[in-house]
Amino acid sequence: MADMSYRTALVTGASSGLGRGLALWLAKRGLRVFAAGRRVSQLEALSAEAQAAGSTVEPLELDVNQAEAAMERIRELDGECGGLDLVVANAGVGGVTHGRRLQWEKVRSIIDTNVTGAAATLTAVLPRMVERRRGHVVGISSLAAYRGLAGHAAYSASKAFLATFMESLRVDLGGSGVRVTCVYPGFVKSEMTAKNDFPMPFLMETDAAVELMGKGILRGDTELTFPWQLALPTRLVKVLPNPLFDAAARRLR
Repeated sequence: MADMSYRTALVTGASSGLGRGLALWLAKRGLRVFAAGRRVSQLEALSAEAQAAGSTVEPLELDVNQAEAAMERIRELDGECGGLDLVVANAGVGGVTHGRRLQWEKVRSIIDTNVTGAAATLTAVLPRMVERRRGHVVGISSLAAYRGLAGHAAYSASKAFLATFMESLRVDLGGSGVRVTCVYPGFVKSEMTAKNDFPMPFLMETDAAVELMGKGILRGDTELTFPWQLALPTRLVKVLPNPLFDAAARRLR
């Protein structure tokens, strides 16, 4: 794949965790980064940190749950900055959605952010990227996309949607000049994982995960899975017959 020079980037969910880390990582490598999220004060703190390091991160108040408004704002931004080279759909939420105690409000909240919001972010300026014959869209899925995790039906399904969505885009956009990358993180220290009350094997430090992710994106990798100690068995679990998987998942639960 031909090298691509990146000038501008949009990262959603940039107020904390992987999104914040990636926005700062890209800015330190010379990109003009638009850090999007709902918590403006945290975005402004990120911008100040970047400025102190001689980099440029511009806060962008954006709520991907308001899909139509978010798409309109991203298109405006694309015009204002002379074209977005990189769009990273990172904003995401988790939460327990157990089949025996399923609550539509929780399910819908996850779908609104992880499915509708992510798809809206990725497609907002994709037609313009195709016209320009340059650009890169990145979706942050999860290793949870490979199988339905016990107690997390909505989260696993939302990340499976994003993974399949990115795969189809990758096939469609081959030869168009537009790159497609899907990232499958395991457990990474963040505000979201801090709320988990279950074991998180091979929990990664945020900086280490960001380094892997950033380098892979700039290389133009089509898929990124990490950490390998969790990614490898997770891929193998995908081919387990359902009775074996169901029994193992119940024991882990």
